Amino acid sequence: MNWSLPILFAQSNEEIRTIVSSQNNDTSVPDHAIERSSELSGNWFSSEYWFPESASTFASNVDWLFMFIFWVSLIFFAAIVGVMIHFCIKYRRKDGNLETEPSSSHNTSLEIAWSVGPSILLVVMFWYGAEGFFQMRVPRTDAEEIQVSASRWNWKFTYPDGDSSSELHLVNNRPTKLVMQSEDVLHSMYIASFRQKVDIVPGRYTYAYLEPNKEGQFRLACTEYCGQKHSKMRTMVTVHASDERRKEDTQWIEADYPAWQNGERIYKINCSGCHNKTAEAGTGPGFGDLWGKEESLMGGSKIKVDEQYVYNSIMEPNKDIVAGYGPVSKMNSFQGKLSPEDVNQVIAYLKYLKDPTSVSNTPEGEVIEEETETPAEPEADKTST
Repeated sequence: MNWSLPILFAQSNEEIRTIVSSQNNDTSVPDHAIERSSELSGNWFSSEYWFPESASTFASNVDWLFMFIFWVSLIFFAAIVGVMIHFCIKYRRKDGNLETEPSSSHNTSLEIAWSVGPSILLVVMFWYGAEGFFQMRVPRTDAEEIQVSASRWNWKFTYPDGDSSSELHLVNNRPTKLVMQSEDVLHSMYIASFRQKVDIVPGRYTYAYLEPNKEGQFRLACTEYCGQKHSKMRTMVTVHASDERRKEDTQWIEADYPAWQNGERIYKINCSGCHNKTAEAGTGPGFGDLWGKEESLMGGSKIKVDEQYVYNSIMEPNKDIVAGYGPVSKMNSFQGKLSPEDVNQVIAYLKYLKDPTSVSNTPEGEVIEEETETPAEPEADKTST
């Protein structure tokens, strides 16, 4: 996480937790992302006092360079300010005496020292900075590729096996190449624990190379202002011990879940950035009480939220714009991205939010066998002959 000043000077983990909770609203933050290790508490000489815990192979190089620049800057600051104060005192006006004291106007050795010395330090900073930059930009040939799609205000990660999720799932010690695209405006992916920040530019591909070396959860956020809910465009990175463990979190077999749960997953990946699952309006109307509601459109007419309205809103967002959300819809069309079956699942989720008892909890792949009555055997003739 980014240490703000209140967090930086907090004296205990409880203080940090209180500050982070107030800054992140309802965002879930793992304990290890906000708790400062007791070994580092008060240790200003450690990079992890200033940064979150490092969790990638590149982080240590970045931290070393940061601390090197920090201490060089601090030493020069103290030296320059110290000399300045000395000269202010030494050459101040004394008892009305306006005569200047003699001082040397030229010193070749001193001028060479303060020109060549800082130049060498700048070359060292540039060299290590460039070396680290190229390491982050040139992936190994065996790196796994994960597709990243950024849109206001959602993240979508698609893995080589076709699974997708709204959180980034990685395998520990596995080189990974992120192939990133923006669906609308400029975004920027920032994973503080990996010391990685890469812009995602509309109309072109951008790339990031990661190699996590610590299991756990870490924060990912957009750090390029992208509109009204930019601060909410954040998610988590989970680093797993193995491919199998990751598969447990990313694999989604629709047949194993009822339609409304499949719709909830589509909502989390594609819709949650603009639409709240409560009745509270965001960039778009809230989903909590939307189903069956009568909405007022911009032209003054009214329309009922039913299957056709939901389909049109997803595929042709500018067809029926609700009053207060125009004149042009901020929503992108999902034509070609969501199938009619996906839309039906979203509709099932809207129905569930309005009334959980109105939808079935039977997995979509489960076949319900109709019970058939077994014909009763004819009773034996009880009359005696």
